[in-house]
Amino acid sequence: MKLLGKHTSINVRKLLWLCDELGLQPEIEEWGSGHRDPQRPEFLALNPNGLVPVWQDEHGTLWESNTICRYLAARAGREDLLPSAQTAPAARARVEQWMDWQATELNSAWRGAFMGLVRHSPAHADPAAIATSVAQWNRLMTLFDAQLQRSGGFAAGPVFTLADIVLGLSTHRWFSTPMDRPALPAVAAYYAQLNTRAGFRAFGNNGVP
Repeated sequence: MKLLGKHTSINVRKLLWLCDELGLQPEIEEWGSGHRDPQRPEFLALNPNGLVPVWQDEHGTLWESNTICRYLAARAGREDLLPSAQTAPAARARVEQWMDWQATELNSAWRGAFMGLVRHSPAHADPAAIATSVAQWNRLMTLFDAQLQRSGGFAAGPVFTLADIVLGLSTHRWFSTPMDRPALPAVAAYYAQLNTRAGFRAFGNNGVP
């Protein structure tokens, strides 16, 4: 097993956390800013998008971090993390629903704020655009807070699933970005609960207890 990507990437860290939950120890090959350039032909042959992470094992090569998460959970037979499509299709759909929400709605909302306030990207320096991104990000995290209150503490229900690995990284990013944010008690309790897991402390929370 080999994981191509850099340890600081949010999408690589979700896979490292999942590997910890599954007891997997893939070989790490560093690609990305500060390491080997993913625009090199040998990397593009694996992922034509030129983005990390890429996963390789005896079954082939995969890219897109949430897809790799689904694959690894299914490969390990971990129906607690990703319920079976045959025996529990509705439960599985709820997990995938929140994973897809993270990858589309939430990711799109935070980009301007994160790139402007954390990465200090010249292309994302407009204060009005940053403010719009912050407002949208906070609105969606408020929506997530309401879901956590309804669900019993985790994204897709009362127990920890794959959805919490991808949303746990997003929650850490929300807390760590220097901006105004509303007090969301269910999200705060969720974040504290995630910090009881060794994999989150090591990879999801940047190694901070």
